[in-house]
Amino acid sequence: MATTKATPARASRQRAAGPRLAPYGFLVPATVLFLLFFALPIGYAVYLSLHKVRISGLGLGKNARHEVWAGLSNYTGVLSDTELVHGALRILGYGALVVPTMLGLALLFALMLDASRTRLRGFSRLAIFLPYAVPGVVAALLWGFLYLPTVSPFDFVLGKLGLPIPDLLSGGAMFGALANIAVWGGTGFNMIVIYTSLRAVPAEIYEAARIDGCSELQIALRIKIPTIAPALVLTFFFSMIATLQVFSEPTTLKPLTNSISTTWSPLMKVYQDAFVRGDIYSAAATSVVIAVITLVLSFGFLKVANSRTSQGESR
Repeated sequence: MATTKATPARASRQRAAGPRLAPYGFLVPATVLFLLFFALPIGYAVYLSLHKVRISGLGLGKNARHEVWAGLSNYTGVLSDTELVHGALRILGYGALVVPTMLGLALLFALMLDASRTRLRGFSRLAIFLPYAVPGVVAALLWGFLYLPTVSPFDFVLGKLGLPIPDLLSGGAMFGALANIAVWGGTGFNMIVIYTSLRAVPAEIYEAARIDGCSELQIALRIKIPTIAPALVLTFFFSMIATLQVFSEPTTLKPLTNSISTTWSPLMKVYQDAFVRGDIYSAAATSVVIAVITLVLSFGFLKVANSRTSQGESR
């Protein structure tokens, strides 16, 4: 009798455990993908950054090259590498041009599209967003040919008008040329994010402001921009990370000019070390350093933004 009573109880417990375990079953595919394509590569990069190759003799035998523990020597070499430091400084100058310009244009376009008297809103939204759909390599190639004096239609028109023809692929103008590619491609995405946030604001707030005598400019400055502050923080966060990871634009333009070195950006330095010099251990250490710096800057920025938001809500 005891056995027959326990069996229904056990079955009921199993039926009750099914719904509790179901969410974990749905998480299994995402967890496996996360481990295979995110956690495992990061762990392997950290492992490589702590090792190096030791060559015995002439390095021609079967066991002449073997992997040994390097400790923090790879990181010491990375942090003292002047090429990496110069690349980081170039990226800072590049980001100082790209991020404010791109976000300023994205905010301006979003406010213009959200205005009540805007015509052809759907076409304008699509036209501004469309450059984002062009792959970065293709966009860099297109702009690269437009920058070349021998094939650029702009240079032809300027020559016919007797105006000076700027060299956009050398000197300080090259930063503006690279920044233009990023701004042209990224403004549409950030505009969509900001515009979507604007459309979520209740229309009654705008109507009340207009009844109180506010102009469209006052509504934009005093209501719209403060309301969409979280969206602005999000777009700045994404733009900052994309700037730290710039690679395709300078790499694509490099064959067109001698002003872009093989280590122009930190990620180009990683590529040069790993696939040209064959030093994957130093490249892994550089990658870890870049990832840590990106994480620290991102966490610090979000921390400051959250503290400002909390202070504003408390007031």
